[in-house]
Formats: sequence, C-alpha cells, structure tokens
Amino acid sequence: MVLEIYLYRVGIMPFLIRWVLAFVLLAATYNPTGWSYITWAQANWETRLPLTLFLGLIFLAGYIIYLRATLRSIGLFGILLVLAIAGTLLWVIYDFGWLSLENPAVLTWIGIVVLSIVLAIGLSWSIVRRTISGQADMDDVSE
Repeated sequence: MVLEIYLYRVGIMPFLIRWVLAFVLLAATYNPTGWSYITWAQANWETRLPLTLFLGLIFLAGYIIYLRATLRSIGLFGILLVLAIAGTLLWVIYDFGWLSLENPAVLTWIGIVVLSIVLAIGLSWSIVRRTISGQADMDDVSE
C-alpha cells in the first residue's frame, strides 16, 4: 500500500533521478576503475591546484546538499536502519552464494550503490512521509 501510494502519487522517476545523481556523485568522487576525482586530484594537485580546489568544492557542495537533506529527513537512526537493511540483504545474497567477497572492486561498487540508495532515500523521504501521512514538514509550511 505504501509503495503503491508512492509509485502512483509521487512517482518513481523523481526517486530514480535522485538515486542516479547520488550514484554519479559518489562514483565520480571515487571508484575502483581508476577514473575519479580522488585519483585525478592526487595526480594533478601540484600542477592544477586552483582547478583541483574548485572541483573539490563542487563535490563538497553536492555532498552537503545530500547529507543535510538525508540527516533532516531520516536522521542518523534512519541512515543506520537503511544501512542495516542493505547489509542484511547483502548477507542473504552472500549466504545464497550469489556474491563473492574475493574482488575488492565489486565490494567498492556495492558500497557506492548502497550509499547512493541511502542518500536518495534521504532526499525523497519527506515527500513520501507527506504523501502517506498528509503532514507537512516544518520546511514545507510557508508563513
């Protein structure tokens, strides 16, 4: 019922867009392929310090937007709960033999996906709560 309300009234596309943006932010910051801001910044900070700082501040702004919204909407307990659910799901998948822990690159990608889901849920939760309960957050109420 809750999922039905969310899918039809709020829409899955806004959530998917928030998730893709969070995934891109995390993957562009660091990923195991070797192409990421962290890798680039380590190699170029001496010769391109202004650009390195500028891009770093852009990434920081993206993280602040996502983390602030996530902390305000689901809080630390909600973040821990979503991480615990994702962790136990991964444990179940590992227990069935569908996941190997041998490849660290796969584990990094799984971490990026899980963290991006947490950020997307955090950014979307106020909309879901308002849709389900009919109650507005304090930020939604205009004076």
